[in-house]
Amino acid sequence: MGATAKVFSLYKPSTWKEKGLMWTLGLLFVTLILLILILMFYWSGEPDRFDVNTNAQEMAEEQGVKVVTGFTTTAALAGIVETMLDKSGGFIENDRMPPGVIMDNIPNWEFGVLMQARDMSLIMRNDFSRSQSQSSEDKDLVNAQTKLFTDSELWVLPPAESQYRDSVKSLKKYLKRLGDDNQSDAQFYARADNLVDWLSLVKKRLGSLSQRLSASVGKEQLNTNLAGDAEAKQSTPNAPSNYIKTGWFQVDDVFYEARGQTWALLHLLRAVEKDFGSVLQKKNALISLRQIIRELEGTQQTMWSPIILNGKGFGFVTNHSLVMASYISRANAALIDLESLLKQG
Repeated sequence: MGATAKVFSLYKPSTWKEKGLMWTLGLLFVTLILLILILMFYWSGEPDRFDVNTNAQEMAEEQGVKVVTGFTTTAALAGIVETMLDKSGGFIENDRMPPGVIMDNIPNWEFGVLMQARDMSLIMRNDFSRSQSQSSEDKDLVNAQTKLFTDSELWVLPPAESQYRDSVKSLKKYLKRLGDDNQSDAQFYARADNLVDWLSLVKKRLGSLSQRLSASVGKEQLNTNLAGDAEAKQSTPNAPSNYIKTGWFQVDDVFYEARGQTWALLHLLRAVEKDFGSVLQKKNALISLRQIIRELEGTQQTMWSPIILNGKGFGFVTNHSLVMASYISRANAALIDLESLLKQG
């Protein structure tokens, strides 16, 4: 017992200098914690939406060219990536120091934005900028798409955000050539079949999001993988039904990923409305596109709750994931109708 007290006395401050040092260290620790909490609160804000037409005009003036077909869509893609990188806190997903390393909502929002940006960059490289399957790829769009597919958690040699900024630079090089009347090597083909290719990809993204959001309460799902084709086969057999439920710690991750994807998608759809306007009018599909935009606008309403609530569907507590899934499902249904209209002669 005496030995224990003796050891303890070695760490007990005995002079006013030692006591002052302990108080100073304690105050510094509390200040550091408060600073981290303040930064977490400030960095947790989602950026506002921007006007795609104004954004395109500003980029055209920056490049010294004019807004032509495809300019608004390309500028919107560059704009959503720049906004993701320049928002409060910058790019957080690959942070290895607090407060970024202990945050998860905004990093998942960033990942959602990246998913839509990557899809659009791939479609631009393979479809929008090429007249036929045998035509050459645009070198700037190849570089932009490649850089955007950099692992978002890469933090050194080189960090992911530097690769994404290089992607924006490549997109702006493409924009400069696209809007220059003296150059014809950069093109953007606003055709119905090209638009269908992108919408088909968006449809799958929204369908997956809707399923993952709905699984927040858990549900029994029948196996319909081979429905509609008696001769269809798959690699390994599945059970007739599966119980699907998103883990409690993943509910807010899926929700904020959906917020990020729909935020980016709203800008891209508005840009497509501008660049593919004549195609949409000819197919009498402009209203269908605007209905999709209206449904997705509901996903960006202000979050008043500090946490993502996960009550039962008809329970006492709300379920934010199911509300988000409702908006996305309606948008996806309208997207299927739009795709059908565009495919008609």
